Amino acid sequence: MEHAKSRLAEIIRERRSVKAGYTDKEVTQETVLTLLNDAIWAPNHGLREPWRFIFVSSAEKQGFVEDLVKTFPPDMQENRRNYFSQPAAFLIVVMAEDPRQKQWEENFGAVSSLIQNFQLLAWEQKLGVVWKTNTQIYDPKVRDLLGVKPGEKIAGFLHMGYFETVPPQRTRTPAEAKLTVYKK
Repeated sequence: MEHAKSRLAEIIRERRSVKAGYTDKEVTQETVLTLLNDAIWAPNHGLREPWRFIFVSSAEKQGFVEDLVKTFPPDMQENRRNYFSQPAAFLIVVMAEDPRQKQWEENFGAVSSLIQNFQLLAWEQKLGVVWKTNTQIYDPKVRDLLGVKPGEKIAGFLHMGYFETVPPQRTRTPAEAKLTVYKK
C-alpha cells in the first residue's frame, strides 16, 4: 500500500547530481553560507563538527582553475581546464582526520551527512551540486594550494551551479531487495 510522500521524501527522490549544463548565474557566498548553516545540523558524534569549507566563488573560479590545472601533468591540463571550468563555483569540504579508526569513520559519516544535507538544501533552491572525489583530492600539490594541513582530508569538491535541464532519474534497487530480517 503506497502512502503519501512527505515534501522531504519528494526532495530526496527528486535530487540529482548535476554534472554539466550549468548556467552563468553566480553562486554567492551568502547562498552557500545559508545552505551550510542548515547543513551543519548533520549528526556528528560528540558534536566534533569535523568539517571546514573552502569556497571558490564565481569571481575567483577562473584564477583557481588556472592554479589547479598546474598541479596536473602537462598533457592533462587542457582537459582538466575544460572540466573544472564548467561549474559556476566550488565548495571544497575538508574533514578533520582522527588517528583512531572508529572516530575517523564517525567523522567521515558526519561529513557525508553534511554533504547530503547541503545537496538536498541546494536542490530545493534549484542549485545543482555534484560531490566529486577525483584523484586531485589526494594530491599534495592540491592540498598545498588549498592550505589543507596534516591531519585533514579533502572529503570532496562540490561542483555547483544553477541549471535549466534536470538530469534524468536513474533507478534504485528497492530496499526490500537488500533487507534481511534477523530471526533467532
